[in-house]
Amino acid sequence: MEERLQKIISFSGITSRRKAEEMIIEGRVTVNGKVAVIGMKADLDKDHIKIDGKLMNPRVVHERIYIKFNKPDEVVTTLTDPEGRATVADFIGGIGQRVYPVGRLDYHTEGLLILTNDGALAHDILHPEKKIPKTYHVKVKGDISDADLDKLRRGVRLEDGVTAPAEIKRLRSKDTVSNTWLEMTIYEGKKRQIRRMFTYVKHPVAKLKRVSINGVSLGNLKPGQWVYLTREEIRTLFKEVGMKPNGRAQHVP
Repeated sequence: MEERLQKIISFSGITSRRKAEEMIIEGRVTVNGKVAVIGMKADLDKDHIKIDGKLMNPRVVHERIYIKFNKPDEVVTTLTDPEGRATVADFIGGIGQRVYPVGRLDYHTEGLLILTNDGALAHDILHPEKKIPKTYHVKVKGDISDADLDKLRRGVRLEDGVTAPAEIKRLRSKDTVSNTWLEMTIYEGKKRQIRRMFTYVKHPVAKLKRVSINGVSLGNLKPGQWVYLTREEIRTLFKEVGMKPNGRAQHVP
């Protein structure tokens, strides 16, 4: 079936749809030996599509990989790092295909990351209009008041705009009275959003861990460990973003 080139490339997990468009404009994509242009369509199963001279493999593109990973502290949410710091790629091995993190976690933020070669799913999970829930366990300094929690629930004004309403509840903890443990669910992804929100109410974050994305939970994964998503977890992800699976998932438990 013919589809727009940028969609085919993003589905492959090579890059986002926007980056795929840039690659086409730069003349890096060819179809059956001809330089591609924006708006061109192709059939991956019939046409020879090359990126930087390398032929796209239909079998690889149609086989989807979905992984969840428990990112440790002091790990960069990228596949390479010019500063030589530990990256997600240092922990993900033996897959046989290139997968990419869906979104980011800060260097000092731990917890759940989803990695995939399904560019379309990644795009929809990150799209602000989808309002995908992401849940965190947050340790903040001091005994935060209910009034301050209500401010955060309603939304606070940061330098890049007002935050969307959030869900927050207190967690029981054996920590000292000088800190407060909370569970917080947000539906957007502003840069360092949770840390900036608590700084706004003068209760800086001491520890931050993501425990759930869109119904997929971290579970019992230890820091640095990863597993393939189950069929039920994959169905949950696709249902929440309003998509249908495209291609066959590999290594599904």
